[in-house]
Amino acid sequence: MSKLADVETSIYLDNEQLDGNALIGEKEGTANDVKDMKRMGKQQQLRRNFGFLSIFGFSMILMSTWESQLGTAAFALGNGGTGGLIYVYLGTAVGFSMVIISMAEMASMAPTAGGQYHWVSEFAPRRAQKVLSYFIGWLCVLGWQAGTASGCFLAGTEIQGLIVLNYPNYVYQNWHGSLLTIAVVLVCAMFNTFLAKRLPLVEGIVLILHIAGFFAILVPLWVLGPRSSSQEVWTTFEDAGGWGNNGLACLVGIISPVVSMLGSDAATHMSEELRNASKSLPRSMIYTAIFNGSLGFVMVITFCYTVGDINSVLSTPTGYPFIQVFYNATGSTSGATAMTSIMIALSTFCGMTNMATASRQLFAFARDRGVPFSNFFKHVPIGWDVPLNAVIFSVIISSLLALINIGSTITFNQITSLGLCALLSSYMVSISCVTLKRIRGEPLLPAYFRLGRLGLPINIISLGFLVLAYVMIFFPPVIQPPLNAMNWSVVIYFGVLVLSAVYYMFRGRHVYVGPVEYVRKSE
Repeated sequence: MSKLADVETSIYLDNEQLDGNALIGEKEGTANDVKDMKRMGKQQQLRRNFGFLSIFGFSMILMSTWESQLGTAAFALGNGGTGGLIYVYLGTAVGFSMVIISMAEMASMAPTAGGQYHWVSEFAPRRAQKVLSYFIGWLCVLGWQAGTASGCFLAGTEIQGLIVLNYPNYVYQNWHGSLLTIAVVLVCAMFNTFLAKRLPLVEGIVLILHIAGFFAILVPLWVLGPRSSSQEVWTTFEDAGGWGNNGLACLVGIISPVVSMLGSDAATHMSEELRNASKSLPRSMIYTAIFNGSLGFVMVITFCYTVGDINSVLSTPTGYPFIQVFYNATGSTSGATAMTSIMIALSTFCGMTNMATASRQLFAFARDRGVPFSNFFKHVPIGWDVPLNAVIFSVIISSLLALINIGSTITFNQITSLGLCALLSSYMVSISCVTLKRIRGEPLLPAYFRLGRLGLPINIISLGFLVLAYVMIFFPPVIQPPLNAMNWSVVIYFGVLVLSAVYYMFRGRHVYVGPVEYVRKSE
């Protein structure tokens, strides 16, 4: 920030008559934004070019609930069936709603790109603030890097499934899927670099596609697709994984609805590019959960009623049951191709928003010197107004994770599980810190969105749900799987924790102090 901007900002802040919603500048945002950044001891480096509608579109596209439900349907159908898919989705919607509400309150208190690790640093007990926030920062970086790879992998392999549908003689090769994924990663990188200034406009346009595409797929399925009876849909359970218990099978399938509702914190990591963040951010998070959750439930019901024979759909050569369901409903390759193309476009834009979030999370953590080469990752080139080096790193990591597909038959499940366990860990710890403060009767930071007396029960319900989901996502898709079908995400997860611990011992503890120390210096 220039010296002139610093002087102007101090004048605005000293004016008690100034409306908090008043716009200070294109980069600084509103008076509320300037006040929040000053309290947190942070310098405004990114341009605040997101408004409520564009950040709402950003959140809607990143969560992509109805698209993710179709994309991950194979896992849920094999572990739960149609009945399990519906009931687990409803339970997950309730549990995740509590999580999102809890995080919306924290986002209103401290709207920063750091998100969970910053909240832990401010809300954890004094002795644990530095260590806990450090490890949560690493897990957030891991979670969003894996999330970017997961979104791009979904789009890339959906393209491959479309090739199978249109060219029956095509020989399916895993490495083809990896190359297609890398191609999608590069497209996402273009939007996050050369077109970064247009990102809010793109998000608004894609939001229209998100809603229009929903009806473009919903209507043909109901009009043209086969129809199962309500008794069959709501009472059919599957245990293709051989768990020996339908209840356990349904819980193993929880990864499908969890991944479709994950990402409520994504907008938080863009908060330093959002105008009036302390007000707009919680509204965006809650409205996204309501709208996307509702669209997701309608699509789940539609899919379950029109799926037809589950075993034949699960064995589709395309690799994605929804492509086969589209073909069975329309009886036309062209019709199924058009519907699948909508899914591919939205999955690509989901990868784009994931990359934006991942790069901002890495930028924020590097700004607090939590990772090696912090000066490199926190650099924001003049004129770009985006953390370019962090974006490039995200491109490299996503491309490397795509290569797992060459040697594993359940790559998407592994990458998704990796991102899920990392982010769920960060949710649990940050919400636990606020819960502990409430139990002890300690005051919380002022915020525009407060839970009041409902805060403690909502936080406790959130933690109960998160613990259950955290345990189940480490399960493999079948009992006693072969080595190439194992869920190896747990190895990478704990490997990153060990790596971060080693770095902390030798260097991290000497340079990382935690965001709360910058807050104390600004007071």
